[in-house]
Amino acid sequence: MIIAIVPLIIAITSLLLRLFNIASIKTFIFDEVYYVDGARDLLAYGVEVDGAAAEFVVHPPVGKWMIASGIKLFGDNPLGWRIATAVAGSLMIIVIAAIVHRLFYSPFLTIIASALMAIDGLALVHSRTALLDNFLALFTLIATYFLIRKSYYWSGLFLGLAIGTKWSGLYFLALFGVIALYRAFTYFDGKNLVKQTLRVVTAFGFIPVTTYIATWSGWFLSDRGWKRDSSSNPLVALKNYHEEILGFHRNLSTPHNYEANPWSWLIQGRPTSFYYETPAGCGADSCSQEVLALGTPLLWWGATIALAIVIGFWIRSIAQRRVDPAATVIVTGIAAGYLPWFFFQDRTVFGFYSIIFEPFMVLALIYCAQLFLSHQRRKSERSYQLGEIGIIALVAIVTINFIYFLPLYTGQLIPYQEWLDRMWLPSWI
Repeated sequence: MIIAIVPLIIAITSLLLRLFNIASIKTFIFDEVYYVDGARDLLAYGVEVDGAAAEFVVHPPVGKWMIASGIKLFGDNPLGWRIATAVAGSLMIIVIAAIVHRLFYSPFLTIIASALMAIDGLALVHSRTALLDNFLALFTLIATYFLIRKSYYWSGLFLGLAIGTKWSGLYFLALFGVIALYRAFTYFDGKNLVKQTLRVVTAFGFIPVTTYIATWSGWFLSDRGWKRDSSSNPLVALKNYHEEILGFHRNLSTPHNYEANPWSWLIQGRPTSFYYETPAGCGADSCSQEVLALGTPLLWWGATIALAIVIGFWIRSIAQRRVDPAATVIVTGIAAGYLPWFFFQDRTVFGFYSIIFEPFMVLALIYCAQLFLSHQRRKSERSYQLGEIGIIALVAIVTINFIYFLPLYTGQLIPYQEWLDRMWLPSWI
């Protein structure tokens, strides 16, 4: 029972933090200007438009429909824009707890995982900003949970929703399909192998494709969508549209002050400033108000070390011809969410994209915590208990680090010197 109750309490508490003063910034934060406008159009027309003309947009509609749901329920205001992503971020805490329970069967580690998800600054910022990436991260994480359970159809469905949010979900689809095929060819033969192969093809082929196409229903039902009139066959017209989207993504190389090479993402080398103003009213001569997409530094720096350890154990398990399920899940998530960006060195990319694999960084920490506790248990029960206390102490330190940076995550107005004190690296400015 405690496995379910404590992560739920953490998620609810985290939701309250995500909603606290979420509407205090009345203007658009970073790319909200694009996605909120798109959500408004979807509610009004079922498709995105620019006045009376069709509008060329480069991301599928699911994430904008999620934002639109908040606007529909709470109005076209900052709360309505951002509440859906706040809920999505809180749900991720529950999902990662479910994943850790399936992988490690440890109530203690399940609670620790949900706590770590709740105290990551990058996750908090995404949960208070109406961008698409938090929905993408949620859908891929749910798909991961169902992959672990071998519920492939459900995994494929959520991967279809992920791709319907941003195309970067395709990398998860490809790797999850490979894993499912590996399982089929490893554990089945004969007629059972054929049956399992067809199941995998359906789950990671037919279901995601049909789900993705269904997410464009508003475009199909309208005659105002971009390229809708390029062919009498709507599927051909959609293909024409997608060719233009692909061309845009291939050629996106506009310089930006906060672009960040993927090499720096794990150590939070260049976090993205979503919002910065210098209003008065903080009680000092100079004030700062910022929303900085910065992961909790101690959490990410520790997780980077943990990831290196996980990769080492995963390589060893492969060499020994035995698959480590937990390490495989972590490595797969990092490979799908992080590695592809290294192939786009000429493209303008940002550190906040790392939210898609942030849960797998938390899982890397949990993996190492499990290794440590297993070692302590071999010594004695007393050593195991002291190990748990040590892990709790480390989580407490990360929590303090999170609270220290909280003004930058929630856009609080603080004296400039206090803001400057939090700029631990010159590249954060």
